[in-house]
Amino acid sequence: MLVDTPIAPADPAGQPVDERTLSRLRWRCRRGMLENDLLIERFLARQGDSLTQGQAGTLGGLMDMTDNDLLDVLLSRRSLAQVEDGRFDSPEGTQLIELLQRKAS
Repeated sequence: MLVDTPIAPADPAGQPVDERTLSRLRWRCRRGMLENDLLIERFLARQGDSLTQGQAGTLGGLMDMTDNDLLDVLLSRRSLAQVEDGRFDSPEGTQLIELLQRKAS
């Protein structure tokens, strides 16, 4: 007897973002501090097309940080665990910050 086993849906977090989602993310990432804008725009220009939905969600969440805290983290003055009681500290957040900090090759 054959048993129908449903195929588990693919994890949407690993899927690449579509152009509309990327456009919304670019708008969401606009900051009040020019330094943050420059760092984030450089990252999105370099890596935007290869972002996954999970990374886009994490980046969107990091945009809830204050401009000063975000700049401190991007410049490695503080870690995610040290800002806003660590509420942004996660393996995904740390990985994304490392990508943001990586220089273009």
